[in-house]
Amino acid sequence: PASIAASEMACAISSIGPLVLAIVSSCWATCAWPTKTGVRGSTVTSPTLVLAISQQTIGTNGRDLCSFAVSTSQQQTIAVGSDHAGFELKQHLIGVLERAGHVVTDFGTHSTESVDYPPICAAVARAVRDGKAQFGIVMGGSGQGEQIAANKVHGVRAALCNDLYLAEMARSHNNANVLSMGGRVVTFDQAEKILEVFMTTEYEGGRHERRVAQLAEIEQQEGAR
Repeated sequence: PASIAASEMACAISSIGPLVLAIVSSCWATCAWPTKTGVRGSTVTSPTLVLAISQQTIGTNGRDLCSFAVSTSQQQTIAVGSDHAGFELKQHLIGVLERAGHVVTDFGTHSTESVDYPPICAAVARAVRDGKAQFGIVMGGSGQGEQIAANKVHGVRAALCNDLYLAEMARSHNNANVLSMGGRVVTFDQAEKILEVFMTTEYEGGRHERRVAQLAEIEQQEGAR
């Protein structure tokens, strides 16, 4: 797929990332890009490979994501957990976070032996809810079930982010506090970049504050039933 090819090529062309974007901008109106059906039947131009390469290389906000540090102004505690399908990705990201100076609380699993994910993801989510961790990361094969399990814990806003755009939107618009990823979907390199965007993107607040508050209201209403 174009997105996977783009990820593999991204760091190799990082030095020309801005040039790629400039080419896309200048050619957008004149080049015969392939088209596809968009939302509600609209026609959308889709220079998929070029945009995927530029996004994977310099990020959604123009940040260079090829040298990953996840460094912040202060040490953070990150709760992590996975099932067997996400185990290898979890172990990789633990190393990345610890090398960057963060404290990692690992809720398992601790091998590739088959295990059920809901209790593990709930433990990660509770650590975030209770203030024992600033962020949580849950991982599985796709990350979908892990996200659902984490979201069963009131006060948690878990987001499945298998690309950079979703990671940025989850933080800036939804104030997500748990990141979910699929170990069978993203490469280690992609996962590092997604994690960096998730951890360094600030919540915008503003008009989103009202909507995030409404999410909490729904939890309270359902909890009272």
